[in-house]
Amino acid sequence: MKNPRAASSSVAALLLAWYARGHRDLPWRGTCDPYRIWISEIMLQQTRAQAVIPYYQRFLDRFPTVEALAAAAEEEVLTLWSGLGYYSRARNLLRAARSIVAAGAFPSTCSALRELPGIGDYTAAAIASIAFEEPCAVLDGNVLRVVARVENDPSDIGSPRIRERFRSVAEAWLDPQHPGAFNQALMELGATVCLPRNPLCLLCPLVSCCRAREYGTVLQLPVKRRRTEPVALEEVLFIVRSRRGVLLRRRDPDARRMAGFWDLPSPRDLPSARAGRTLGAFRHTITHHHFTFIVNEAQARPRTASGPLRWFHPSECLEIPLSTTARKGLKLARVLA
Repeated sequence: MKNPRAASSSVAALLLAWYARGHRDLPWRGTCDPYRIWISEIMLQQTRAQAVIPYYQRFLDRFPTVEALAAAAEEEVLTLWSGLGYYSRARNLLRAARSIVAAGAFPSTCSALRELPGIGDYTAAAIASIAFEEPCAVLDGNVLRVVARVENDPSDIGSPRIRERFRSVAEAWLDPQHPGAFNQALMELGATVCLPRNPLCLLCPLVSCCRAREYGTVLQLPVKRRRTEPVALEEVLFIVRSRRGVLLRRRDPDARRMAGFWDLPSPRDLPSARAGRTLGAFRHTITHHHFTFIVNEAQARPRTASGPLRWFHPSECLEIPLSTTARKGLKLARVLA
């Protein structure tokens, strides 16, 4: 496709017709409520849709309105978010909810939405187009992949300049009469058909105008040049049990990452602990850091069972903001189901 603007109407028509014939039945589909759309879009950042569904439903059961969320305690919000990762998202949700309630109304434009904590260009465009039918194009990883392939463009999508150019293509395709449906269709195409490794090209509604398909370059696109080499790290976590439960350590409230969350203690936290048998190991990735966590049973007598170190009954572990690594470790040790 040499000129995206010349074919924009055909791209929009093909996508909207395909989307209307059927798509995934996700609980945030079919609503124009900006609060529910906002919650789903924040949860979907860096997280698969199927993994989000139970969190989304539990979150809305507890906080059905922006007013209910604004009135919540941070620890309760973090507890419901526990396991989703990227916990700054939950803190920003709470801050934004309080700003919305203080303002008296949910922002209805892309520019106003971007003023809220935790809302960037993509989330603002998604909410504004789906809830308020503002004609603004979304640009996420799925959309970047579709644009790169349809345009057969090998430019580095890690470059801000290239991303803005791809945004212009998506805006040229956008149907201004149906921006919400169009954006959802484009994201759905990237999530279910125009897949990174095994694209379903024969099922794609844009196969007739996909230049990468024409030139045989589908699997080579999009291009994103690696800027940071991955770092492999290994750490040990302790499972310390007693009649009072399992021992956990609370992160410092001012910690840069996961402040206030409960973790399994490490040898640094319990220098006098005696390590026992190894229960297993699991992997966990944070940005470009690839961790291998080894989980050992241990015996320890901490000087205190309050403050940063506390005993928890297994049932209590479900009622506190628990880190993802602690959750994985406790499941490995069969403390949690």
